[in-house]
Amino acid sequence: MPGYLDHARVGPLSRPAARALAGANGLATRMAPADLDRLFALGDAARASAARLLDARPHELALSPSTSNGLFTVAAALQGPGTVLVPRGEFPANVYPWLRFEGRGGPDVRLVEPDEGRHITPESLRRRLTPDVVALTVSAVDSLTGHVAPLAALKEVLGPHRLLIVDAIQGLGAVPLEAEAADVLVSGGQKWLRAGWGAALLLIRDRCAARLAPGLGGWAGVAEPFAERHPAPPLPGAAAHLATNPDFPAAAALGAALDDLAGQGGPAAVGARIRTALAELLDRAERAGAEVLLNGLGPAERAGIGTFRLPGHDPAAVHRALEAAGVVTTRRGEWIRLSPHASTPAAATDLFAEALAPFARPTGRARTTTAGPATPEPVTPDPASGTPPTRTTSPSSTTLTQEPTCPTT
Repeated sequence: MPGYLDHARVGPLSRPAARALAGANGLATRMAPADLDRLFALGDAARASAARLLDARPHELALSPSTSNGLFTVAAALQGPGTVLVPRGEFPANVYPWLRFEGRGGPDVRLVEPDEGRHITPESLRRRLTPDVVALTVSAVDSLTGHVAPLAALKEVLGPHRLLIVDAIQGLGAVPLEAEAADVLVSGGQKWLRAGWGAALLLIRDRCAARLAPGLGGWAGVAEPFAERHPAPPLPGAAAHLATNPDFPAAAALGAALDDLAGQGGPAAVGARIRTALAELLDRAERAGAEVLLNGLGPAERAGIGTFRLPGHDPAAVHRALEAAGVVTTRRGEWIRLSPHASTPAAATDLFAEALAPFARPTGRARTTTAGPATPEPVTPDPASGTPPTRTTSPSSTTLTQEPTCPTT
């Protein structure tokens, strides 16, 4: 679909991933002994490909069913006293695991206000560090603004004895990430990697492995699962945290997607194409009079996500008009999110511009903003429906808030 601009929600399955998935399902259909061995080997191959991408050792990686499951696994593993810092505005998948295990053996949770870019900065992190802080959990890329977290600088402030835990799903495969800074990193493959659901990467580096107990580790995470007596010793590395075997066809798709990413030049090359496509879309939005959220971000500070609104027009009507024109996006309240991929054709930019034309201001570009929620006032009729919508104008000083979202956004 040429107008698909919604990879931050879900990336359509790539051809290499689809072929690998079909092949693995074929093995699962036959289930001869040799086929079963090949099926299991696909999980090892996916971990090896991930290790190359993340500059890690294969045993530091395990395959989790999803990003959320991986984060719950980490929250269950981080036992003992202390406090984990969780920025407000984080996607809920990176909030609930810590809240659920608070008081159940996990550390206390301190929700901290994010900075203007919806990420905690190294300077504000330094101000918030107290002796009880044992970890900071952050998204590598903010799901609304596309702001890339300065992982290396955050880890430098945290130091070697506090953990940096990273939800990388909105960045992995879209832009280069400072992955070496992450003590723990979790990412599914259904967005920028275009690998579909069912398998996610769980990276636990050796430098912090001893601090994480196998809280959710089950029979698949022990060295002798069929021993006469249990508990058996845990497996070394991230495998100690496995509850059961991974979804091997999903692992095959994830491994193929990782190999495809490497074959296209890696995150730097693919990310450059994504950022170019996004810049062109945001330029067309501004020409139509749009306000772009956090438009002052530098080239290396924004990943594949850009968000805009059209003052004077109902965002729901704008979103419907885009969809009617074959342009697929996500709406978060008054903001419309764009997330193209390297494979997005140039025709998508033209489709997008044509769909915005009825809403365009005749006076050129609108101002940019860092504001969030807006106040209603009367406006001109909506070009898409002919009905008078609600106008939104931003107050002079507002803060960004996390909009309710569906689980995949």
